[in-house]
Amino acid sequence: MAACDTEVVTAVEAYELTTHGGATDFARMIAACEALGPYCLIGGLAVNCFVEPVYTLDADMVVISSGLNNLGAKLRAQGFKIEQHTYSVNAMAPESQLRIQFTTDERYQAFLPRAIEAEVLGIRVKIACLEDVTRGKLWAYGDPRRRLSKRKKDELDLIRLAEAYPELKPLYPDEIRQQLDRG
Repeated sequence: MAACDTEVVTAVEAYELTTHGGATDFARMIAACEALGPYCLIGGLAVNCFVEPVYTLDADMVVISSGLNNLGAKLRAQGFKIEQHTYSVNAMAPESQLRIQFTTDERYQAFLPRAIEAEVLGIRVKIACLEDVTRGKLWAYGDPRRRLSKRKKDELDLIRLAEAYPELKPLYPDEIRQQLDRG
């Protein structure tokens, strides 16, 4: 019987391949954030630091408000396309499928001093603490302006968090708590 050469692909390598450079672009974006001041990862990638990860193309971020314009200019100089939206500033590198969204919602500024460190896509980054990740997901889930599909993803993230951290359940709206109780 001949030995089989198998190559093990790491999660970071798989992400890099499927997003056409998303892990590299994520690392470049984090370096730019670190150079400008306080920041933290929020959203699905942050949720993945606390529970079994699921695949996402979004990197949702909060940076200190006073640094957002400078960050946009720095990322633009690195070849990122920058778009201003009502509630976010979005950045995307050419060819990449990674969607980077910097929230402009002032409520998230309070997350910055409580941020913790975690490994995301192979690098150490600041992420919102568990309670703040949950709070952000609750805000997103409760926002009627968001598409239903986005709110359902937020609901799933909240369920995943509550299954791993039952002490979070009292923060949740009745409809999610009832689903968890039926679970």
